[in-house]
Formats: sequence, C-alpha cells, structure tokens
Amino acid sequence: MNKGELIDAIATKANITKKDADVVLSAFLETIVEAVASGDKVTLVGFGSFEKRDRAARDGRNPQTGEAIKIPAMSVPGFSAGKLFKDKVAVHSQPKAKAKAKK
Repeated sequence: MNKGELIDAIATKANITKKDADVVLSAFLETIVEAVASGDKVTLVGFGSFEKRDRAARDGRNPQTGEAIKIPAMSVPGFSAGKLFKDKVAVHSQPKAKAKAKK
C-alpha cells in the first residue's frame, strides 16, 4: 500500500474527502517526524512507538573494495510495534491448515 492508497482507505473509512484525508495524514506524519527528531517518543497505544535511537560508531567494509571504513555515530528513527499490532499480524501470518485429501 502506498500513500495514495492509504489516503483512499482513510477517506473511505472516515467518510471524508480524499483531500481532507491527505491533509490529516500529512499533518500526522509531519508531527511524528518533528517529535522524534526533537528527541520525543511518540506512543500510540496498541499500534506502536516511534523514537530516536542512537547508533554507536563502528567499523565497516566497503562492499566494492573490501576496504575498512569508519562508520560515524548517528541517530536513527526507530519503531516498536505494539501488542495489538503484533497480535493482528501474527494471526494473519499463521500457516493455513492443509485440507485432508480424499481417499
């Protein structure tokens, strides 16, 4: 699902125009990005949490040359799925039982 398809789904479920859904979704995403960038943690109960995570400096390798390189420390966005989200995905990812073959 891309952003356009998400906007269509939101508009349908909320019974609003696509333009209004786009405005709301864009504001929602911008607010989360701004909050996480400033170091705040955004928690949506049942869905998950967005937060800023720090990565330590480390050694790496250039995959083309094999040369050792230093990768600097940096902050990256992180997401942890909430229990309801995890449970919903787990139910849909269960392998389906095979039907018994007729003899």
